[in-house]
Amino acid sequence: MKNRFEIKILLIGMLLMMLSLSTYAEESTAASATVAVTQQPVDADAAIKVARSESCLRCHGVSKKKEGPPYTKIAAFYRNNADAEDALYEHITTGPKVKLTDGHKEKHKAILDKSPEQIRNLVRWILAQ
Repeated sequence: MKNRFEIKILLIGMLLMMLSLSTYAEESTAASATVAVTQQPVDADAAIKVARSESCLRCHGVSKKKEGPPYTKIAAFYRNNADAEDALYEHITTGPKVKLTDGHKEKHKAILDKSPEQIRNLVRWILAQ
């Protein structure tokens, strides 16, 4: 009688383990599918060219703090934000007021003379840092 009980417990344990692994595999597949859809290729050379022509690198470094935050810090800030690309795109194209290192606020330069594709590429490059 004891052996049957132990076998039932063992089978229930195995079943629960299989269900949890199945659920984990489904979640993992869904997460990677979401990432694959949202991550588009970045043309780093084109992004840097836009950043230079718009004087972005005057105030922002890739990893070095200047008058504005470095791109690595911006990317970290947006890391878990599903709307990161849209939020940063809006920031870059509307020119909101920003607080600088000395504490004063000034209007962020808006990029208006580049195509949306060029700006999105720059945004994706910043978020990839």
